[in-house]
This record gives sequence, C-alpha cells and structure tokens, in this order.
Amino acid sequence: MLRAILAVLFISLAGCSPPDEKPASITSQSADTPDVTLSANRDKFTVIIAADPWCPHNCIAGSGREGYAIDIARAVFAPAGYRVEYMNAGWARAIQLAKDNHADAVVGAFRGDVPDFIFPLEPIGISRTHLYTNAESQWVYNGIASLKGRTLLAINGYSYSPELDSYIERNHQNQGSVWLLSGPAPLSRAVVLLDQRRTDIFVEDGLVMNWALQNQAALPAPRDAGEIHRAPFYIAFSPANPKAAELARILSDGIRNLRQSGQFDDILASYGVPLLSVD
Repeated sequence: MLRAILAVLFISLAGCSPPDEKPASITSQSADTPDVTLSANRDKFTVIIAADPWCPHNCIAGSGREGYAIDIARAVFAPAGYRVEYMNAGWARAIQLAKDNHADAVVGAFRGDVPDFIFPLEPIGISRTHLYTNAESQWVYNGIASLKGRTLLAINGYSYSPELDSYIERNHQNQGSVWLLSGPAPLSRAVVLLDQRRTDIFVEDGLVMNWALQNQAALPAPRDAGEIHRAPFYIAFSPANPKAAELARILSDGIRNLRQSGQFDDILASYGVPLLSVD
C-alpha cells in the first residue's frame, strides 16, 4: 500500500507449480485486462477510480463494502454532482489504466508511486507497513542488512519505504533475494507461500493483513515481525485528465468538510479502522 516500482514486471503464480518452484516471469493478461465497457460508459460527471483490492482501505469493486476510501470518495463527489465508479486491476495495471485515460484516478497511492499524478492536499488514509514471517520464525528486522540470505516477498508495482524500495530495485532480478507477485489479489497467495516456507518475509500494510485474517478463516496466520514504516496515501488523479486539478481540489475540500462534520470518522469506524489511521 509509496507503491510504484518495476511496473513492467509481471509474475504469474500458477497454482500447479511444485512447492520448490518459483513462477516464471511472463506478461500478465487475464487479471489485468482493462474494463472497456466501464471506460466506454464514462462521461464528464463520472470519476473512475482503479486499484487492486487493499481492504479495508479499498476492497472488491461491486461488493457491499468497497472500502472506506471509496465510501469517502462517494460522499465527497456526490454533492458536487459526480458519480464515482470503482474498478479492480492489479496495481501496476491500475496505474497504467489511469495514465492511458481509461481511469481518472488510483486509490491507495503514495506520492512516490505516481509522482507525475495530481495529488489532493488531503490524504485519504495512513499506511503502516509491517513485515511478516511464518509462525515459527524468530527473525527480527534490523535494517536492510538483516535481509541478507532471506527471500523477501513483495507485490509488483508497490512501494513500501525508501529504504526497502531501493533494496527491491537492486535485487528484483534475483528471486533468491526478492520475489515479486502480481495480479489483483495476491495477499492470500503470499500468506500461503509464507506458511509453506517457500519464502521468508512478506511486506504488507498492517490493517490489510488484519482484515484478511479476520475475513478468511482458512488463511494461515503469519507472525508479525513489526512495523517498519508509515506514510499517508491518497486518491491520485491522472495527468491525462484535464480536470485532474479540479477533482483533486473537490476531494480535498470534501475531506475537510467530512472531518468537520464527523462523517469521516463515522465511515472509518464502520470498517473498524482506528480514527488515528488518518490524521
């Protein structure tokens, strides 16, 4: 959940791979194909927001609970006369959809993710990045040097902290050091890989991991090795949209109004998100 490294690298996770094999690098197709129908139906009063599910921040599009960030966006844009449509794609693909003007914005963006996008003044959330291991591990993070000899599992297109991002960029071609997953919902796969000892460390937002464990009873619980970074994230608007600056202003003003009215806190509370998650 600074999420923009190596957007061109996609890795397939074939469910039939033997336990000691890692997936080959190929170009992803099916999971990240743009929703042409959604793009064709847009008008000047529709705001299309794209992202991979990152619940509770933003969840599965079309579900009863699409995430507090999407609920906040709708609460802001509806009074301004805009309709919000939300779509899921792998994170790297979601960014490309916005750059290609198939979507107007991405949600869950850090400033380092898409530095050329238009950011509102107000963040929509705070991400707290944690490292996870299998349940029996006693490993403790003590700086980048402590990753030596271990495989770090991360999600393609994400960025986590300046220090960790630099490490991933230097080592992404060595799957013994860094293994990148791709697709619209890789978290469950990552947790299983940890449990199977096929990787050593997985990096993820703490609220996202907790949500997954609470809502997927069969998911094996990893060990939380601690928080390593926190940063605000945003709904960021594509520079391909000439109305991007206006939409960013509407969102900033609307978020401030929701906070003053208490509705912002009410939306967070409805997802069990601590109020200080956005401050």
